[in-house]
Parts: sequence; C-alpha cells; structure tokens
Amino acid sequence: MLRLLLVLFLQLPLSVLAGAAEVSVFAAASLSDALQEIATAYETRSGDRIALNLGASNVLARQIEQGAPAELFLSADEAKMDALAKQNLIDQATRVSILSNTLVVIVPARGGQPLTHPRQLTEPRFARIALAEPSSVPAGIYARTCLQKYGVWTRIAAKVIPTANVRSALAAVATGNVDAAIVYSTDARAEKRVRIAYEVPRADGPRISYPFAALRGASRNARKFLAHLQSAEARAVFARHGFVEWTVAR
Repeated sequence: MLRLLLVLFLQLPLSVLAGAAEVSVFAAASLSDALQEIATAYETRSGDRIALNLGASNVLARQIEQGAPAELFLSADEAKMDALAKQNLIDQATRVSILSNTLVVIVPARGGQPLTHPRQLTEPRFARIALAEPSSVPAGIYARTCLQKYGVWTRIAAKVIPTANVRSALAAVATGNVDAAIVYSTDARAEKRVRIAYEVPRADGPRISYPFAALRGASRNARKFLAHLQSAEARAVFARHGFVEWTVAR
C-alpha cells in the first residue's frame, strides 16, 4: 500500500506538488498586454494560474467593495486604491506604486485629421472625441484634467463620447467611429489602426500613478505574484510596453 501511495504521489503534476493555486487579479485595462505577457511566463514557471479580470479601475474597485473574490488589485490611479484602503479592504503594507504613463491624442491611422495641440480639438473637424468616462474612469479623469489645464474642457465636453474604459476609447478611433481620443501612450502603441497626433508633455499632463496591493486575506501565492510584479524581469516587460517607472515620473 505504501509503495502504491508513493507511486501515485510521484505521478502528481509538479504544480500540485509545489502547492500551485489560482490567483485572482483585478487589473486596469491599460495593463492588459504587459500583464498577460508577465502572467503567462509566471504561470509556466510557478504552476499557478493567474486569473485576470481586466477593466476600468472604478468598476473593479466597486466589484471588490461588493465582495468579488479578488486577491490583488492593480489600479490606474491612487484614488481608487485610497477608497478601498479607507474600507480596510487592502493590506496597506503591500501597497506600492511602481508604474506611470503619459497621455496622447490619437486619430485614425488612415484619414485622421492632423493635430499640433489639443486646443485644436475644439475645431469643427473634430466632431466626436472619445474619452474613457471622464467622471469616474482614471484615464478619462486624467484626460479631463489635462483639457482643463489647457483651458478647453468646457468647449469640448459636448463632443465627448464617454466609453467604458481606455481600451474602448482606443477601439472607437481604430474603427473610425470617432475623430479622435485621448488615451495612454501605452494603449496607442498597441493598436496599428491609430496614430499618435500629439504627445502630451509630462510637465503638462496629470501625475499618472499605478498602485498595486494585495487584498485582505490574499493567499501566499497571490503575494508571491505581487512581489514578482515588482521584479526586474516584470519591470522590463512593463518598460517594453511603454510604461515608465513611477520614481522616474515623479
């Protein structure tokens, strides 16, 4: 009997023997491409399954508040993480901001209108402008803040087509349904059907920060993946996708 148990034990997958598990990660949509690449490599090495729930940070935060089984939250702004912290839903000791981003104005790659400054978005040739929902989604809030700084938000607001998240704003331009959008530079790089018409200088744009944290009660496996996201290997992937270090952005 002992020999049989030993044989069965040795036949178990390595992932089982290593204590592999599923890790539930709620992450901002703008992190999609880089995070999927990181997760795939990590799964191969660890045996863990990284279950990604990608979307607007405000929607993800609300899901967590309502009891969704998240273990890690990767937000596109500090405000959404702050809201969860006030409710004692995150492990504050694990909270870290490691990434930043910049904003760009994009137009369709074919036939898109030229643009030398976002103030030109007030012109009639830009009749429909997509933004992630500017009242709640981080990318939209950042874009609205930028347009307010340039003094054109009130003149543009009526032309804004709000979208569920930044990837939806990107898709609206890629499919030709709008004339322009303001998105993260990392998103623009991921879509060949759009071109960057204007890059918002870091000095003119809002301070974009991506805080990561483990939720209360997160498993050891989840905390190990959070640590991996801060490793040189993961940071190299983020950099390759266009993200910059938060320490540099500051």
